[in-house]
Amino acid sequence: MRTFLLLLIFTGLVYPEIDFNNKKPKNTYSELVFSDEFQNEGKPDSRKWHHQIIPPNNGSWHNDELQHYTDREENSFVSDGTLKIRAIKEEYTYNGSTKEYTSARLNTKFAFTYGRVEVRAKLASNAGTWPAIWTLGANINETGNYLGDQYGNVGWPLCGEIDIMEQTGWDKNTTISHFHWGDLNTKEYMDTGGETPVANASTEFHIYAMEWDNESIKTYVDDTLVFELPNTDNKPLNHEHYLILNMAIGGNLGGDVPVDFTKDTFEIDYIRIYQ
Repeated sequence: MRTFLLLLIFTGLVYPEIDFNNKKPKNTYSELVFSDEFQNEGKPDSRKWHHQIIPPNNGSWHNDELQHYTDREENSFVSDGTLKIRAIKEEYTYNGSTKEYTSARLNTKFAFTYGRVEVRAKLASNAGTWPAIWTLGANINETGNYLGDQYGNVGWPLCGEIDIMEQTGWDKNTTISHFHWGDLNTKEYMDTGGETPVANASTEFHIYAMEWDNESIKTYVDDTLVFELPNTDNKPLNHEHYLILNMAIGGNLGGDVPVDFTKDTFEIDYIRIYQ
């Protein structure tokens, strides 16, 4: 019997996949429901991506970030099979507010509940840069986002936030996964998370992933589990979210920007969402 079982495993006929440590089936997430392989040239595909450019905090972005986000091709473009989000040191004025840096913040025009998100990416290398792959609850109704109030209007943190990957501006050998939410019973702000070493994050591509169901949310770098959050009923993490790709400059996790900074790039090979 054992030989027969091993034969089934090696030939790929055992379904669903069994985790012999936990003695229960893993989620398979076999249906691709959203993807971008970035095979076009020029601006990101406008059927899939929305540039969020309106600063929601009195002419600035939250977390003391130093940049304006733009929809210009200088700050986000596709070439040679990858999306580049580029932060540039340059004076830029938007609606009367002037900043010394520009970058890009892209929202998917797709909202989803549960599944597996994979983003293969190479991160920025310069101090002061803060690249991120994350989601917000689609009911946030944040200034300038694509979905508006069609899913609700609860604001942050009651919408819930899942930071699949963040990288600080002062430690380019580590990535962070973090969760923020408002408790649905008490309305109290809550957060938790973890981190993992990624020594070559700026020179090699890695797969930053999330697996999300009604019991837990797990984040990974390649095959390494970074953090697992129990998805309990008091968390706003059982409804539609949308994905965000951005790179901030300075701020809470960007930190100090070197005086000789000129530009840096956050490069994404593909994004795939399975259910």
